[in-house]
Amino acid sequence: MAGSDERAKPRPRAGNEEKMEEKQINELMVEGRNPVTEALRAGKPVDRVYILDGCKDGPVMTIKREAAKRNVQIKYVEKERLDRMSETGRHQGVIASVAAYEYKTVEDILRLAEEKGEPPFIILLDNIEDPHNLGAIIRTANLAGAHGVIIPKNRAVGLTAVVARTSAGALNYTPVARVGNLAKTIDQLKEEGFWFVCADMDGTRMYDLNLKGPIGLVIGSEGDGVGRLVKEKCDMVAAIPVKGEIDSLNASVAAGVLAYEIVRQRLS
Repeated sequence: MAGSDERAKPRPRAGNEEKMEEKQINELMVEGRNPVTEALRAGKPVDRVYILDGCKDGPVMTIKREAAKRNVQIKYVEKERLDRMSETGRHQGVIASVAAYEYKTVEDILRLAEEKGEPPFIILLDNIEDPHNLGAIIRTANLAGAHGVIIPKNRAVGLTAVVARTSAGALNYTPVARVGNLAKTIDQLKEEGFWFVCADMDGTRMYDLNLKGPIGLVIGSEGDGVGRLVKEKCDMVAAIPVKGEIDSLNASVAAGVLAYEIVRQRLS
């Protein structure tokens, strides 16, 4: 744990989630076996492929191979689920969710900080599945001067049309990178000189932490918070002082409060 002057570095229910996913995918999707295969082969930013459970014929096996090559998550679902998602009625047992914006790389984010001549400031999100939360955090990241946002490929919302709208245009200026393993990415960024702070109500009061320099702010979901493995990688755990009767803030609000504490310390 670190104080203000010194750092000691240690090394909704399933039904509601399905409805949320269906809303997201209906806004930007590719349906049918050949279109999905071509989208994967063309390098489109596919977030996830939904396949009819039990389907193992040749074209579907091809889609599975192409998805595996690109580390695209596959989700097996019932026909009724695909029917609800489909807009064309001709999904052929396959629907792909495609990102509304192109993902950038972690290197792109670091390059942006270098170009601006600023210590890198990155927001990393763990288990954020609500597109409105993601969009709001991207908007905050832009306004707070963060150089980018990192999200995991699995168990997280991608850059859907809802995210793009909620970001209020910030996606045009703030790069979002998607990685396979958030904990591994943190280890790699530590080699670049980063320190990491995650949000948790059981942590040290944020005003008592040194949040200057190259910093990664890790935010988890409202329900589960930051995952154990990711939390163990963080150098600091920051608590936001609260006065009310409820015990947690919305994820995007927590991100905004902590991001602006980082801004305050950088300006002091």
